[in-house]
Amino acid sequence: MAGTSSMIVAGLTAAALATVGYLGHRAAETVPPDLRRQASGNPAPAPKAPRGHHAAALPPRSGLGQRVVYSLGRDRVWLVDTGDKVRRTFGVSPSTVDPAPGAYRVTSRSGRVTGSDGVPVEHVVRFASVDGTVIGFSAAVDGSAPVLDPTERTGGIRESRADGAAMWRFATIGRAVVVVP
Repeated sequence: MAGTSSMIVAGLTAAALATVGYLGHRAAETVPPDLRRQASGNPAPAPKAPRGHHAAALPPRSGLGQRVVYSLGRDRVWLVDTGDKVRRTFGVSPSTVDPAPGAYRVTSRSGRVTGSDGVPVEHVVRFASVDGTVIGFSAAVDGSAPVLDPTERTGGIRESRADGAAMWRFATIGRAVVVVP
């Protein structure tokens, strides 16, 4: 019986990895070539905002179509509709593990769970994994910001509850997520 359970878990794990690989490949179609090179490991300088550009302006070269854009350097997210119309932008608290710049897809969601830091979170939208640490957006149920221990590997990018609710409505399974430097 234990052998059968192990085989089922192994089969489900293989299917999940294949799905993530496929969605990652599809996501690459929405990202400009310069970001694709960064995601493959070739370093590139972070794009600078043009003089006089508002800090909350959508980063240049951040993809096309409906997408979530996450800036590692600005700790900011944009929910973008077609035509580069920003539906909403907001600041976030980063996790201790960052995804590489590049294109991803939303792979799973959970309404309410306990975060990797032990805090109850809601509106969890996952899109990447780095060395076994799952990366995603979430909002603490109590509205708190995370207290990060740099020695712990956490993948929860925290947003306010209102921003988490907006992300939840926008970032459905398969939605493009573009991470920029």
